[in-house]
Amino acid sequence: MHDWLNYHHLRYFWVVAREGGLRRAAERLHVSQPSISAQIGDLEEALGEKLFRREGRSNVLTETGQLAFRYADEIFSLGQEFLNAVKQRPSSKALRLHVGVADALPKLVTHEILKPVFETTENIHVICREGKLEDLLAQLAAHRIDIVLADEPATSSHSLRAFNHKLGDSGITLCATADLAERLKRGFPKSLQGAPALLPAETTPLRRSLEEWFNAIGVRPQVVADFEDAALSKVVAAEGKGFVAIPRVVVADALARYQLGEIGTTERCREEFYAITAERRIRHPAVATITERARKLFSS
Repeated sequence: MHDWLNYHHLRYFWVVAREGGLRRAAERLHVSQPSISAQIGDLEEALGEKLFRREGRSNVLTETGQLAFRYADEIFSLGQEFLNAVKQRPSSKALRLHVGVADALPKLVTHEILKPVFETTENIHVICREGKLEDLLAQLAAHRIDIVLADEPATSSHSLRAFNHKLGDSGITLCATADLAERLKRGFPKSLQGAPALLPAETTPLRRSLEEWFNAIGVRPQVVADFEDAALSKVVAAEGKGFVAIPRVVVADALARYQLGEIGTTERCREEFYAITAERRIRHPAVATITERARKLFSS
């Protein structure tokens, strides 16, 4: 078995599988049926597996054939996207946007940043991956994703070439269930002394910013839990277990979704938002749309 793949043979197989037979594939490719059969035979020999089996008068895909077809479909579709991107031609196939989302980034903020992509009339297929910033930057460097959304910039300590595009920042609103919020409103922010708190993980920039603000105003809340997932912290807050910190830019949506009330807002504690790309100049049209609209969102 060869340790490389002949894409010419794979393309002939792909067309036969798509067209449903040798005759129609031969018409499509403008070659003879025996020539196509020989090419597919070479591919089967290289793979060591049969791709078609006889069923009555028809050839149907084997299990390996079905697997090969799925991969071939992706390979040649991506190849066409590549040509369209290089030649800047519109494509009937959806333009793929691979987005990496740092797990500390609030889901509501991520949604607001990505909203323009979902609202556009362009045919765009979004693939979102969530994870640690370090892991996402490695995928960015390998060009497996187009953009990373994060609450902190990539730094030299990440040892990977990346370019930061600051989208903006937002003040913080503290929120809780209606009863708890009403109680903590009185005397805010001193009322936070000893109050139950559901805080971001200690490693996040927002947690560091909150701690600095608590120290500056001389209060020490009772930390009930730390969360890497901001959405989970809001679910727990909705059960009345403590207050949460929400970026002011999405606070209205958060209050409506989780039936929370406002305690108070501080501009001294802020959360920043970044788009990180592998190139200084943003070339992907969907990434350009995201960054442009997000900057308007955070400046409003």
